[in-house]
Amino acid sequence: MKVEKKVISNLNKCYSISELTYKGEHHFLVAAEKKDPCYLFAEDGTRLETVWTEPGGIMTMTPVPGADGQFLATHEFYSPNDSLNARIVIVTPRGKDDWEVRTLCFAPFVHRFGILRRGGVNYLLVCCLKTGHEYKNDWRFPGACFGAELPADLSSFDDGHPLVLEPLMDEMLKNHGYCKISYGGHDAALVGCEDGTFLFEPPAVRGADWEITQISEIPSSDSVLMDFDGDGQLELGCISPFHGNSLTIYHLDEDDNYVPQWKYPAPEKETEMIHATWPCQLLGKPTWIVGWRKGTKDTIAITWDEEAGTYRTEYIDRNTGCANALHFRNKEGKDVIIAANREIDEVAMYTITE
Repeated sequence: MKVEKKVISNLNKCYSISELTYKGEHHFLVAAEKKDPCYLFAEDGTRLETVWTEPGGIMTMTPVPGADGQFLATHEFYSPNDSLNARIVIVTPRGKDDWEVRTLCFAPFVHRFGILRRGGVNYLLVCCLKTGHEYKNDWRFPGACFGAELPADLSSFDDGHPLVLEPLMDEMLKNHGYCKISYGGHDAALVGCEDGTFLFEPPAVRGADWEITQISEIPSSDSVLMDFDGDGQLELGCISPFHGNSLTIYHLDEDDNYVPQWKYPAPEKETEMIHATWPCQLLGKPTWIVGWRKGTKDTIAITWDEEAGTYRTEYIDRNTGCANALHFRNKEGKDVIIAANREIDEVAMYTITE
């Protein structure tokens, strides 16, 4: 694997990344964790617009299905200790460097969220890290997940008319992880917390209940499900525990229990605060992109080595402290990774070739 790196911007505490279709073209967004801007980039890495300059606190962004340039984002989640005013906003382009921002819903401590489609209906899944807070490092109020049907027309929502969220699951201590997957022919999501990994499936038909299944009891900061080794079964990849330094892949045994198959071999003092996670097909192979913000601050790609009968890792970058990453194939058919290298305030583009 060959990696060609290009630094495309500097952004203080860059954190959240999302693809976005705008004016019929493929773009991507990068936004900051603190009170700093959000930028719109062309597919080739050219910075095009400033979407906002503040308030920041962006943990998650995702495009609104079927819309041109419209997306949802968290605002004002600055840390586990400063997120009581966090909410999800609707962002709509009006002109160059002119984007309308309106409240979709209030969700204190919302850290991750996503839009899941099933049965022709879009649903919003909202994951809150905690539900209350009185002092620094207060974890007495476990997190929760909420859901709602997401209308096609979002024009009626604002501060005075927020989307109403339905409680789905509570008592989720350190509810940090979210990963959208395809499962059973529809969208679903993995949610990771101290109690393990849970699979959330939207209602099979409008008005039905969400389906929630516990996949694992292993404390999870983030989890992925992917058939790495091509045997037809989904392996479970876990970062553990919350903001942890353990990176393990589990395989189903004959009793359908997940048992450890592989653990990243570096000393855990070198992999502190594993945070970036993105499952994808890279160079045609199932790949898990993972990065950590402390220790050596490396970013790696994990794949299955069929000849060796085990997993292999290759470096994407080193000593950058990647907070989040995403992968796409560009117009030329090349594999591209965008990384928010938070610890050095760097937005980087990596072109990956054989």
